[in-house]
Amino acid sequence: MAEKNISEEKLDRAEAAERLREIADELESDEEFRIDIDNKTITLHPRDSLGFEVGVRERSSILRGSRESVTIKMDWRGK
Repeated sequence: MAEKNISEEKLDRAEAAERLREIADELESDEEFRIDIDNKTITLHPRDSLGFEVGVRERSSILRGSRESVTIKMDWRGK
C-alpha cells in the first residue's frame, strides 16, 4: 500500500533554508528519520546508501512571467 503525504507552505528564504537544515540534521542523526508533514510526524528508516536526485525547472512565459523550481528527491528500499 502506497501512501503519499505532501506539505506545501509559503516560507521566506531564511525559513526555507532552516527547514532544509532540519531535514538534513534529522537524516544524519541516526537510523530513524522523522519528518513533519502538516500536523503529522512520519518516521522513515533510510539505508546508509540512498538515491538522491536534484531537478531544476525554468519556465518563461510572456503572459505569466518566469518561474523557477527545485525538486529534491531521496529514495531507498525498505529494510
